[in-house]
Amino acid sequence: MRTADGGRIAAARPRIVAALAARFRDLDLAEDAFSDAAAAALVAWRQQPARDPAAWLWRAAMRRAIDARRKAAVRDRAQHDLPQPEATPEEILIAAREPIPDERLRLIFVCCHPALAPESRAALTLKVVCGLSTERLARAFLVGAPAMLQRITRAKRKIQAAGVPFAIPEPSDWPERLDAVLSTLEVAYAQAFEDAALTDDAAPFAAEMLRLSGVLAEILPQEPEVLALAALVRFAEARRPARLDGCGVMVPLEDQDPALWRRDLIADGAVLLERAAELGRPGPRQVQAAIHAAHLSRAETGATPWIEITKLYDALLAVRADVVVQVNRAVSRGKVFGPGEGLSALAGLADEPRVRAWRPYHAARAQLCADADHYEAAIQALQAALRLSPPPAERRFLEQRMSEATKALGRSRPAR
Repeated sequence: MRTADGGRIAAARPRIVAALAARFRDLDLAEDAFSDAAAAALVAWRQQPARDPAAWLWRAAMRRAIDARRKAAVRDRAQHDLPQPEATPEEILIAAREPIPDERLRLIFVCCHPALAPESRAALTLKVVCGLSTERLARAFLVGAPAMLQRITRAKRKIQAAGVPFAIPEPSDWPERLDAVLSTLEVAYAQAFEDAALTDDAAPFAAEMLRLSGVLAEILPQEPEVLALAALVRFAEARRPARLDGCGVMVPLEDQDPALWRRDLIADGAVLLERAAELGRPGPRQVQAAIHAAHLSRAETGATPWIEITKLYDALLAVRADVVVQVNRAVSRGKVFGPGEGLSALAGLADEPRVRAWRPYHAARAQLCADADHYEAAIQALQAALRLSPPPAERRFLEQRMSEATKALGRSRPAR
């Protein structure tokens, strides 16, 4: 696959799958039709590149979806072909070479239907709307791939059996779905943020989640957690220009050059976070955004306020006691109270299988061990992180840290 073609297909996928699912009321059909269209595109575009890849894929996917429905009708002993659907606004706009209308927000709300189990809502949405593989979703949610596949399959069957309508619910029904919607955007953005170089298939989510979080903030300006998520994404994206060095190595937050941070996004995020605070209903995403804002304050003060950040993590742990928060809290405690304290905070997580398969845990432990001059333990932790398939920029960073720890270990050993 040519990189450019693969990127165009990946960028078009979410909107086309969402529009097909809304049209045909069948998630599996939508995904299969797009996959067939994508395979055809890779062959056809070698001979003649598409002037409008999204429109080409939309038309091809629509034809395949219609053909699949007709074949299904024949199998069901139908006596006539399904009629050609009338042109929709989507098709009319595409024919006029306009962007495909954004159906993603609608499908996100559909997949976050309260009829589905809470743990299935975000996973299903990320699979259908964002096209994340089952394996990647399993890593994102710290579960095994078979368990994730079962979760998604059950959710799809539930949607079909319950006849869940493919439409945004009435505003009065939004609150019961909103947390799952926000979680979906949060995880999707985290997948894009994971790769500092934006080289993998989740790369388009960075700009898209920036946009979608802004759309939600406009729709729901009185929901503080919505505003906080929009602020959080802007704070994180503001650091994007500083996350790689000139050799393509990931630069950790504390070593980034604040002069490279985007002041426009920082300012936008600050306004959103202030509006959220004014509403007087605190929540976990507001605390997360405040942690990001505290890190960004280094651009003005020249120092990271680790004591403030540690207090914020303590507050976050009280309302969101997941392993991500615990690991980040351990790192901050290590900065304030010394690496031994940070390692003690991590010790309780060591026996959890899902944590052992989570790369940031090993990277955090490696840094704390190195700070405590436990170089052998740091090397073991770095080896564990490298075995978990880091993106290229992060791999270079971990290898760099491995080299530093190995040299430090050699210096620390007495000469024979």
